[in-house]
Amino acid sequence: MFNTKNLVHDIKDVPIPWVFEHFCELKEKLSGQDVKVKSVFNPKEKTPSMCIYFDSSKQQYKFKDFSTGLGGDHISLVKEMTSLPFYKSCGLIVEKYNDFVLHNNGGYDLKEFKQASKYQVGHIVFRSWTSQDQYFWTQFNIGSKLLDQYRVRPLEYYKMTKDDKELYIRGNYIYGYYKEDGTLYKIYQPKTQDKKFLKIKDYIQGSEQLQGHPYLIITSSLKDIMALKSLKLSIDIIAPDSENSVIRKEMMDSYIKTYKKVVLLFDYDDPGIKAMEKYKELYPSVEVLVLPMSKDPSDSVRDFGAKEVRNRLVPLLHKKLG
Repeated sequence: MFNTKNLVHDIKDVPIPWVFEHFCELKEKLSGQDVKVKSVFNPKEKTPSMCIYFDSSKQQYKFKDFSTGLGGDHISLVKEMTSLPFYKSCGLIVEKYNDFVLHNNGGYDLKEFKQASKYQVGHIVFRSWTSQDQYFWTQFNIGSKLLDQYRVRPLEYYKMTKDDKELYIRGNYIYGYYKEDGTLYKIYQPKTQDKKFLKIKDYIQGSEQLQGHPYLIITSSLKDIMALKSLKLSIDIIAPDSENSVIRKEMMDSYIKTYKKVVLLFDYDDPGIKAMEKYKELYPSVEVLVLPMSKDPSDSVRDFGAKEVRNRLVPLLHKKLG
């Protein structure tokens, strides 16, 4: 006999963790930990890039899918998965949850939980630049002057700590990105397949190197900034934490007011183009520029050479800047 006493009629009564567990087909129960899975929106994905995480400020689970740029709460998840409008997505969640209740003798056991401990970056040891570093960066036309200007430093290793656990991360290609005051804001590990970037602090990359040019490019990464800067363009260039991180409204409004034109130049792929479309929707006055070469500006410099990229990029910029 089915137990109907725990049936719900309002989306607010559906446990949020259950929504993620059910619709993402998670193999573990959410109890405060973050979970990384393959994108539910990108069936071709081989390396997991979708994070289901506990937002301590809201005391609830959310998701961020780095392969598509999608993110939000549990309702947004179902809305994006099904292409249903908001109210129908809510109805579907309620319907599926009630099915679960009827077939599991009473429903979901929701317990209070807190955000799980996470590894934090601790001790860092620097090293000297090597010929390997030189080879890696110069293929993007990035030399020591640019690396010094943007405060990129090679690391021997760094320590990660969580509770009483310690991990030492070593490798030949580990770089620290630093602010002017010496604060580490990101670690870049280009040869690491799973986690190339380790974000430490919120920071708009390139914001301390602005020179007061009349135009501004917003690109995807610090490597793209430096590769574009190597082309000797008379233009300021910045990058958010990633192309999936939208710069705060007050900062974007400030840039739009300060510069004659703001141009978006993200990756030449679906996530990059969708990210630019999202910016354009929020800020109609910005220009969207697509460089149809390699995946991103720095890869284009590596694959085609700095001169060819400049020759193709400058006319496109002139069209956007008028």
